[in-house]
Amino acid sequence: MSLRDASIVSLMATIYNFSAGPATLPTSVMARAQADFIDHHGLCYGIVEASHRSPEFGAIIQRAETNIRNLTGIGDEFAVLFLQGGASTQFAMVPMNFLAPGCTAAYVDSGSWSTKAIKEANNLGSTTTVASSKASNYDRIPAFEAADIDTATPYLHITSNNTIFGTQYQTVPDVPAGVPLVADMSSDILSRRLPFDAFDLIYAGAQKNLGPSGVTVIIIRRELAERGASSLPSMLDYRTHIKAESRYNTPPTFAIYMLMLVTNWILDQGGVDAVEQVNRQKAAALYACIDADDFYRGTAEPGSRSIMNVCYRLPTEAKEADFGTVAKAAGFVGLKGHRSAGGIRASIYNAMPLSGVTALVDFMNDYRQRQG
Repeated sequence: MSLRDASIVSLMATIYNFSAGPATLPTSVMARAQADFIDHHGLCYGIVEASHRSPEFGAIIQRAETNIRNLTGIGDEFAVLFLQGGASTQFAMVPMNFLAPGCTAAYVDSGSWSTKAIKEANNLGSTTTVASSKASNYDRIPAFEAADIDTATPYLHITSNNTIFGTQYQTVPDVPAGVPLVADMSSDILSRRLPFDAFDLIYAGAQKNLGPSGVTVIIIRRELAERGASSLPSMLDYRTHIKAESRYNTPPTFAIYMLMLVTNWILDQGGVDAVEQVNRQKAAALYACIDADDFYRGTAEPGSRSIMNVCYRLPTEAKEADFGTVAKAAGFVGLKGHRSAGGIRASIYNAMPLSGVTALVDFMNDYRQRQG
């Protein structure tokens, strides 16, 4: 690492970014991207300038796909796609492909993003909500039984982690045999070990755990993709992108390059298992600080707590505002809760180092003591 790169890493380490997304990225990845932005591997031009049809970019997108496969353990029965439009486009693309007339798709309503997904699906067909935690302000993952789901439903959709309310599925839900399981994993993909092959379609905006905004990862069972509606716009048909290997049109090349670097970094850490171990340490330290007394109050039920987004309140909104101001001055940014929920939210995605959470806990303890 050059002296200039080292100085950038040092500067970035003085600020801890707890934003919910776009979120913090590994400092080593940022330093590498800075160099490649100007001159990618001796090409004398930056990777952001490389054609998406060039062999240089071809190697990048192939490495990104290989990394996703290695980290999830999925087999060839799944396709991996890198698309544009974010998770919000997937809210509509999933029902456009698989919600046929006369069918009713099943959804679990666990927060704002699942509500948006349901709204989009209702614009295109019929849905049923098999479970919801709206009545308790989305403070938990709502329970349901596999028997609650009609075996004729074209799919069951869940949101694995809820950034706004700080809740997360602790296990993969059971579904009836033959019912495809679809998951929005935008905010916790590759943060923990899951049986990824238990899902039939996973989509995730990259801007939390995988890279910058601009690219969405899709993991889809090929057999499911072939069931898509026959009359779809080409750009909204999964089969189009599978056939074209994510290059039907010009993809978000720089975002895919960054995703490749981030997934390289995850592999260098020891893979998903190693990252999960650190993530659980970070979450445990924060929740222990919150639970120490009633100055801080966690908003999610303990059995549903997220290891990615830790949401909590202070005694008054005035204290929350003061906490945010003092925290920012101390080098902790992005802690303000979502505008629809208020409070404080610490997003501790993969790239947030344990040292950042330790420093935040020290700050929180000091702030509590001074306020007491």
